[in-house]
Amino acid sequence: MIGIDINAKSVADLNNGVAPVNEPGLQELIDEAGSRLRATTEVSVALRDSEVSYLIVPTPSNNEGVFTNQYVIQALCDIGEELRKSDRRHTVVICSTVMPGSCHGELTTALERSSGKIVGEGIGLVYSPEFIALGSVVKNMHFPDVILIGESDAESGAIVEKNTLSVARNTPSVQRMNMVNAEIVKLSINTFVTTKISFANMLSEICDGMPGADVDVVTEAVGSDSRIGTKYLKGALGYGGPCFPRDNIALTRLADSLGVDATIAQATDAVNDRQSKRILELVSKMTEPGATVAILGLSYKPDTSVCEMSQGVEIANLLLAAGFIVVAHDPQADHSTAPDLDARVQFISDLDGAVTQASSVVLTTAWPEFQSLTREQLHGKFVVDAWGILGNERPTARLGKLQASVKYKVKENQDV
Repeated sequence: MIGIDINAKSVADLNNGVAPVNEPGLQELIDEAGSRLRATTEVSVALRDSEVSYLIVPTPSNNEGVFTNQYVIQALCDIGEELRKSDRRHTVVICSTVMPGSCHGELTTALERSSGKIVGEGIGLVYSPEFIALGSVVKNMHFPDVILIGESDAESGAIVEKNTLSVARNTPSVQRMNMVNAEIVKLSINTFVTTKISFANMLSEICDGMPGADVDVVTEAVGSDSRIGTKYLKGALGYGGPCFPRDNIALTRLADSLGVDATIAQATDAVNDRQSKRILELVSKMTEPGATVAILGLSYKPDTSVCEMSQGVEIANLLLAAGFIVVAHDPQADHSTAPDLDARVQFISDLDGAVTQASSVVLTTAWPEFQSLTREQLHGKFVVDAWGILGNERPTARLGKLQASVKYKVKENQDV
């Protein structure tokens, strides 16, 4: 197994047996692989004895939210130029998320022109994106729900199926199809998941207005129906990260290009966009103007430092703009990993230090570390526990059960 990257430091780290990124379980896999795993910056070196290439390069969204393929095309051209020198059949697997129509279109064209081979004959092309989340990448690859394979030909699809199943520790569904169908499936799955998230948050908003209502009770019952399921059906904050928001927008843009009204995807985005404002309104109601608010959680989810489209970062910026003093704490993320975080937000490396100086505390990411917060630490503070990780023994405001679980006192006496 050999990896290719233009980042010389990442290559050196991997060759030295060190994980180039912080991801649970990755270092253990590198240790287990030992000398069987190496890396290089040279495409020619990597392809010399390889039969399959996996492309995991960025496909950044343009201003309209459409994925762009320049990095995929460059990688395909580099690979193709090397494959032109050989008569060996090779399979190229695209794992990056691309717009539907890309693989059969400009990506096939780029590979065929550079390699001098016909896709599906002298060379295979497969679209097989992983359904993984940062912080649980290794787990997701060991226990996938589905293996999605969009194939140019059956031989190439079979190779990818065999390779992927060799990593899985469960028995996932294997879905093989043509490439355009697989491209649509990738966007559709993530958009459907975000729709479940936004539906749960809409229920949370409804429950907040109904005395005695509890969103956790409601979503548990709704999810018990086998047609629905409980996974991702939780009233909390909105979705973020590098995949969910942009996949949802990309599906909408695809629909627009075909003259289809993507009403559901648009509504999903609209509900998601207003979740951070719910926190702003709640904190503003219960906290004196100009007081200090602690944001606990900058990363978009636990076990990662990635802050792309993070609800915690957005809430911190909104509170700062509203005139509050904002401090923040996260076990892994800080200003260096959260470029969108306002520079005036003070990062506190110590959890207790961040909580101590705040009048109000907002838990925006479900880090297990935050469960250590005690009643004494939170005494006299207005606490919003967006994910319900503190339990009922510590008085907090929980979205979706505000009237059911918390009796608020006026700002002059916020001890709840």
